[in-house]
Amino acid sequence: MTTLPTLIRSLALTTLLSFIAPVVLFLAFFAFLCTLSWVPGLGTLGQTGANDLLQFLAIFGSGCAVEGLVVISLTCSFVAALFDTYAFYSYQHLNDH
Repeated sequence: MTTLPTLIRSLALTTLLSFIAPVVLFLAFFAFLCTLSWVPGLGTLGQTGANDLLQFLAIFGSGCAVEGLVVISLTCSFVAALFDTYAFYSYQHLNDH
């Protein structure tokens, strides 16, 4: 019975970190592009990149960039939870033999 709390704690941590990682990545890239738009000579590149990033996220969010970011983050956290569950099972099964 001691494996269940360990599994739940591992799944919660994995799911949370895997949700936060794409959010931080996209926001950092968006902030970089917005900052780049203030640099003389690179303004159009930064503005175009930021608009393209928002359009990319809007594809996954039915027209809303924030919803797209949430969808991508939920997908990453779901896949990470599945992988963590598999790794936990595999580790437990390996120790039994």
